[in-house]
Amino acid sequence: MTGVSDDELYHQYETVNLYRRGAGAKVELNRPDRLNAWNAQFAADLNDAIRRVTGDPEVRAVLITGAGRAFSSGADLKESTEQAGTGTSGDGPPDVYTVLTERYHPLITGIRAMPKPVVAAVNGPAAGIGLSLALACDLVVAAESAFFQLAFVNIGLVPDGGSSLLVPSRVGFARAAELAMLGERLDARKALDWGLINRVWPDAEFGAESAKLLDRLAGGATRSYAGTKRQLNRWLYEQMDAQLEFEAQIQREMSASADFAEGVRAFAEKRPARFTGA
Repeated sequence: MTGVSDDELYHQYETVNLYRRGAGAKVELNRPDRLNAWNAQFAADLNDAIRRVTGDPEVRAVLITGAGRAFSSGADLKESTEQAGTGTSGDGPPDVYTVLTERYHPLITGIRAMPKPVVAAVNGPAAGIGLSLALACDLVVAAESAFFQLAFVNIGLVPDGGSSLLVPSRVGFARAAELAMLGERLDARKALDWGLINRVWPDAEFGAESAKLLDRLAGGATRSYAGTKRQLNRWLYEQMDAQLEFEAQIQREMSASADFAEGVRAFAEKRPARFTGA
């Protein structure tokens, strides 16, 4: 979408670009060489971008998308755990609890609390915390080639970033259990059929259609959208803070497991993990 002539870059972070399109804002995740994977800088930049568009009275709708060929592949396991946004205090397991509660949770709750519609325009893979980010948005649209994956189990972890609430609330228990426990890719068309996302467009049309949707929302009844978000939040997301805390506690347990250590090693060595249940 960066090629759309109406988009104007008005703030550039190290890992995020912020564009204006009339009364709409586009937040572009910009680590394309790492498939927009999350590290500490990425989380800080994205948090600031969300705060900036929330506080700007001239912005009436927001779209989040990815640069390059991915929306976001999740946490950056190619960096050291400290740099990758899983944090560590030296020896011992990474301090995922602190990272989740201080870096990731403010993003998820910030999007839900923003009194403006937020669209996730998923242009490619959305996995792990990248999927959580997409599902925290009000509407999720996707290019036909995109896919969605609760990949946590593949490295011995559990869904976080709100996914243990956001996924079953959209697709039900059976499908949520399948996504979380099998860790398989869900292609965009099937995600649409399941009710995980709202719309799918052919790749060639995706940029233009996403821009049209942003324009429509930016020119719409902003206070009505905010009121609708409040209603939906009361119906479902009153559980959000407690669920995020519960996820972080369980993830702290998982990060101390031998299976997680093996999962990260296997990822780095590009081989199947050999889990022992320890």
